[in-house]
Amino acid sequence: MIRGTEVRLIGEDNNEQLGIMSLKEAQKLAIEKGLDLVEISPTAKPPVCKIMDYGKYYFEQTKKEREAKKNQKVINIKEVKLRPNIEDHDFETKAKNAEKFLKNGDKVKVTIMFRGREVTHPELGKVLCDRMVERLAEAGQVEKAAKLEGRNMTMILATKNS
Repeated sequence: MIRGTEVRLIGEDNNEQLGIMSLKEAQKLAIEKGLDLVEISPTAKPPVCKIMDYGKYYFEQTKKEREAKKNQKVINIKEVKLRPNIEDHDFETKAKNAEKFLKNGDKVKVTIMFRGREVTHPELGKVLCDRMVERLAEAGQVEKAAKLEGRNMTMILATKNS
């Protein structure tokens, strides 16, 4: 599968350079040692190949990928829906939920839903968004400012350290 007539060969021990040689010579050396010839950098001139056990190399690569995947933190976006004329107690309940989501490391999408003619007063939604930001100041910060999209006004909050 290696293209090119000449390759830069790297040995299996201590990554020592064996120099530039023909592809057939490199394959012959690999077969003599009972190992595989693996192309490391196909875009280089000439291509870089290494003598190694491909099975072991593949296992190490998949092991590194699994380790990296395990250490990844998945950030979810949780949504809190409000109405422009929400009562104070209901607002506090929604704010507490949003605070809990932020403390768990998730992002919070605050959606203010307008019905009927309420959409003619987007300033009510803006005031509500500002109130939510003020309420959650110690837990999070604004990642995406409030924006009216159709009949909904959305804003995204993220944790302070991200």
